[in-house]
Amino acid sequence: MESQVAGGPAGPALPNGPLLGTNGATDDSKTNLIVNYLPQNMTQDEFKSLFGSIGDIESCKLVRDKITGQSLGYGFVNYSDPNDADKAINTLNGLKLQTKTIKVSYARPSSASIRDANLYVSGLPKTMSQKEMEQLFSQYGRIITSRILVDQVTGVSRGVGFIRFDKRIEAEEAIKGLNGQKPLGAAEPITVKFANNPSQKTGQALLTHLYQSSARRYAGPLHHQTQRFRLDNLLNMAYGVKR
Repeated sequence: MESQVAGGPAGPALPNGPLLGTNGATDDSKTNLIVNYLPQNMTQDEFKSLFGSIGDIESCKLVRDKITGQSLGYGFVNYSDPNDADKAINTLNGLKLQTKTIKVSYARPSSASIRDANLYVSGLPKTMSQKEMEQLFSQYGRIITSRILVDQVTGVSRGVGFIRFDKRIEAEEAIKGLNGQKPLGAAEPITVKFANNPSQKTGQALLTHLYQSSARRYAGPLHHQTQRFRLDNLLNMAYGVKR
């Protein structure tokens, strides 16, 4: 029988991965920062200008969707001086930009324990917010970033989201705990699975074709309806979700 699940407080840190230093930084990476919860209309130049006001930057990148080009709401900044990175955390973490409160922290270096920790979630209640989705998943570990996909015409949630955990083992626990469960307020159980599966590239290619071809068609009401239907189906095909 399906059970109702609700979000809870984050559990204790799991003893996997590299040891953390002050503020969560590893000893060999105290200049590279990850910035979450950026406004989606923030540009690369604005992002660089904001963090460049703290000190000299070696590189910075605002992460965008490879298909649509839209900002995913997070980015990376690498400072030349570790002191500037520390100052950026103390100065800009918690800064309110438009309707967002940004989160600035040390980025984790790549290792086997933190790779492939990105989850694809479908069947979410259309009324569920990004914050509520994070509360649901945060009981399984530290969330690096999250996103709920919305209809580009209506702004209504598609019931599909992504959650990236700090470590793969936390993502595995979330799958065990939430896949096939019904969150409070949901009529159907949700599907939780790893986002990086072999069919993803095929789905992305189909989506790219759809976006490119849509610009050459009449964008009337019937077109938008058909387009949203096809997008939903292609998203499900891309991640192997069955309805």
